[in-house]
Amino acid sequence: MAGDMHVKTRLILGLASSLVLSTGAWAQQDFSEVEIQTVDVADGLYMLVGQGGNIGLSLGDDGAFIVDTQFAPLSEKIQAAVNAAGGGDVAFVVNTHWHGDHTGGNQNFRGGGATIMAHDNVKARMSTDQARALPAGETPASPPDAWPNITYPSRMTFHYNGNTVNLIHVENAHTDGDTLVHFTNLNVFHMGDTFFHNLFPFVDVSSNGSIDGIIAAAEEVLSRSDGGTMIIPGHGPLATPDDLRDDLEVLRTVRDRIRSMIDQGMSEDAVFAANPTEEWNDSYGAGFMNPETFTRLVYRSLSR
Repeated sequence: MAGDMHVKTRLILGLASSLVLSTGAWAQQDFSEVEIQTVDVADGLYMLVGQGGNIGLSLGDDGAFIVDTQFAPLSEKIQAAVNAAGGGDVAFVVNTHWHGDHTGGNQNFRGGGATIMAHDNVKARMSTDQARALPAGETPASPPDAWPNITYPSRMTFHYNGNTVNLIHVENAHTDGDTLVHFTNLNVFHMGDTFFHNLFPFVDVSSNGSIDGIIAAAEEVLSRSDGGTMIIPGHGPLATPDDLRDDLEVLRTVRDRIRSMIDQGMSEDAVFAANPTEEWNDSYGAGFMNPETFTRLVYRSLSR
C-alpha cells in the first residue's frame, strides 16, 4: 500500500508540473530522477508509469506499440522500459489527445521510425499555438515531426500484435480530440485523460472540453465493460469498472450540484464559495487540480 501511495503522489506531482508548463518549459524541468515503472495489465499489454500521462504498451510480432509518449526528455527511459519488457524500437503510437504530457515524445519516436495516429483535432491543435484561460498558459505549436501522420474523424479499427484495437472518439470530453483505446480481445481500455482515477479531472474548456463529455466517456467505457475489464487511466493507478463507477458518481454529483446553482443564477465565485465538492476535497483534490480550479472549470463548462 505504501508503494501505491508513493506512485500516486508522483503521478499527482507530475500532473501538476506537466499541465502548468508549456512545451518550451520542458528544458527547465529535472527529469533525471524520474523512473519508468512497468505494470502488467494483460497478455502482452502493460502500463508504463513515469511523469505525465500513463502509457499503454503492446508487445508482439508486429512490434512495440505505445499509447501516448509523455515528455521528450523521457523518451530514452521509455524506450529502455519497452526493451526491458521484451520489445524493440517503438513502431507505432496512438495519442489519446494533444497535451504535452501525452505527446511530448512524439518527435523522438517518429524520428525513430514510428507511425503516429490520433484524432483529427490532435493534429489541428498541435500544429497551431494554443492558449488556456484556466489555469492560464500558452503552448506554442509543435514541430511538424511531432504531429500525428495518420488521423481519423470518429472511429478506427486496426489489428496489431494479434489484438483488435478500436479507437473511439468521444466528443468534447477532456478536450475536443480525445480517443478511447479499446483492446477488445484483451478486455482493456486506455481512457487517456477522460479518466483521472481518484482525482478531480482536468476539464480543458479552452480545448472545448466539458464535464458532460467526460461523464459520457465514462458511460461509454462502462457500457462496453464487464467484471474482468481493466482500465488504464490518463493519471492514477490501474483501475476496474467499479473504480470508474465510483469516480463517475462523484462527477455526476458535482456536475448536478453546480448545474442547479447555475440555474439559480449563482455566479462562479458564489458557486465556489458554496463548496460543491466538499466531501471529496481531501481525497480527490490533492495537487494541481484542486477543488477551486475544478469547480470553476465545471462552472465554465456548464455555462457555455
